[in-house]
Amino acid sequence: MTFEELHIIPPILRALREAGYEQPTPIQEAAIPPVLQGRDLLGCAQTGTGKTAAFAVPILQLLAGRGIPQGKRPIRALVLTPTRELALQNYENFELYGRNLGLRAAVIFGGVGQAPQVSALENGVDVLVATPGRLNDLIGQGFVSLDSLEIFVLDEADRMLDMGFIHDVRRVIDKTPEKKQTLLFSATMPPEIQEIADRLLHDMAVVQVAPPATTVEAIRQYVYFVDRENKRRLLAWLLENPELVSVLVFTRTKHGADRVARDLTRAGFSAQSIHGDKSQNARQAALTAFKEGRCRVLVATDIAARGIDIEELSHVVNFDIPEVPETYVHRIGRTGRAGLEGTAISFCTADERADYDNILRLTKAKIETVEEHPFPQQQTEPTPKEELQRLKEERRLAAREARLRKDERRRERAAAKEAEKSAPAPKAEAQPQQKAEKADAPQENRQKKKKKKGAKPQGTQEKQPAQNVPQQSAPRQEPKKQNPQRDSAPRREQKKHGGRQAEPAPRQYSEQMNVKPSHRHPKKYEYKDNTRLKDDIITYTPDWGSPPSAPRFQPSSSARKKPQDQPLSDKPFRR
Repeated sequence: MTFEELHIIPPILRALREAGYEQPTPIQEAAIPPVLQGRDLLGCAQTGTGKTAAFAVPILQLLAGRGIPQGKRPIRALVLTPTRELALQNYENFELYGRNLGLRAAVIFGGVGQAPQVSALENGVDVLVATPGRLNDLIGQGFVSLDSLEIFVLDEADRMLDMGFIHDVRRVIDKTPEKKQTLLFSATMPPEIQEIADRLLHDMAVVQVAPPATTVEAIRQYVYFVDRENKRRLLAWLLENPELVSVLVFTRTKHGADRVARDLTRAGFSAQSIHGDKSQNARQAALTAFKEGRCRVLVATDIAARGIDIEELSHVVNFDIPEVPETYVHRIGRTGRAGLEGTAISFCTADERADYDNILRLTKAKIETVEEHPFPQQQTEPTPKEELQRLKEERRLAAREARLRKDERRRERAAAKEAEKSAPAPKAEAQPQQKAEKADAPQENRQKKKKKKGAKPQGTQEKQPAQNVPQQSAPRQEPKKQNPQRDSAPRREQKKHGGRQAEPAPRQYSEQMNVKPSHRHPKKYEYKDNTRLKDDIITYTPDWGSPPSAPRFQPSSSARKKPQDQPLSDKPFRR
């Protein structure tokens, strides 16, 4: 079957051909016709089989056939996803398939600023892809209205409703109109999802391409039985094999993801981690580096890796066996996509053996056991529950002590920095005292001289020892200038020239002065050391006896004259 046989309109067909889509997948063949008919849908297919196109293509065709409303575009289709990465992936697919339709799509999620998202919503949106938390936040602020909603999609519905988003999803459903088309797509179909689907969907079509919780046959599955403390050593040993080109490692906790990535980096492997505690920019940067091949190992939790679509992912490693068997199907479904081969590796301890047996009963898959590795399992019996609780409490206390020590070191460093900043403060206080002593020294000297003049004649004065008088106070002549009874320097100069004002001394030019125009003020000039002239008057004496190193003065760019063309004059001139 081809996309033409599914009655897809030409603009979408052209976009699919440009994207490299040749034939529809089984889930697309089964889901697109009932959605185009306007029926509700419950779709179940394996991860990586093309569920996104199964609902994105018919939604775009339905919206394009109903026309574009006049004025501000209301939200007519809403796609709800559990994670930011899956939201971005769905948004990119809507943009890819609908590039020739003129429809507008937008994506909103938490972890980033809401200003760009609000701006996109104010411009009008036909298709909105969102996570529940940010969507409810913007609805409460009045930026999102779902009154005109026509199609509602729950992508990855099992994880959305099973991982704590049930209350947020119900709040969103309460804001939607009763008459709408609802689509539920998921990789697994637990009984809880079937119950909620019966309540939400009406006149629904059920599409199950493969039995629930089955794995892709193209994925080779292996298990290594190893002790808990040797898991990271075993992972580093496996990464020495160059066949592991791109590896996605799953851990149970966020702290475990950071620790595994940190240990791999210390061992010389390029590794990064993504989880819910990291910002969206950090998660997106790590995911982009992994897709582009700049990062070889990506360590993630189940929620953060939900919906990650990475082409040609070679290996998936279950560092921790998941407690929920359906999660195993989601994890290994990251590889072996679109008919390509992939490899799934699991590390299993004695305490995780029960969870591993549950996976075998659910999937009925053949998982090969690898016994030849440098870290064989020593503990074969599971640890008692009391011992597990004790070990868990010890690890919790150890982590708490580590945080306390880290906080103590941080406080010590902060105190040391404060001490360094406050250390030069006494020197700064001593400087005004020294200046005050220097200012008082000339007055003391004048008082001593007056006493000496009154005691002895001027000719019989004896020299006083120099240790009583500061060395820097002798050459200072500031008191003479501050004395109003004495003549100032300009008055003495005027008396010297017979009562007329003396001409200013010519400026001494040198090679270092290099007068140049100022870019900050076009009428000012600066020296080479960026010091501005005191006023707008420049004294220039064209004395032909001046040294040849004197710079050439150019008044302006419009009327430049050479020094030899200017009239001989001893007087200063103005520009």
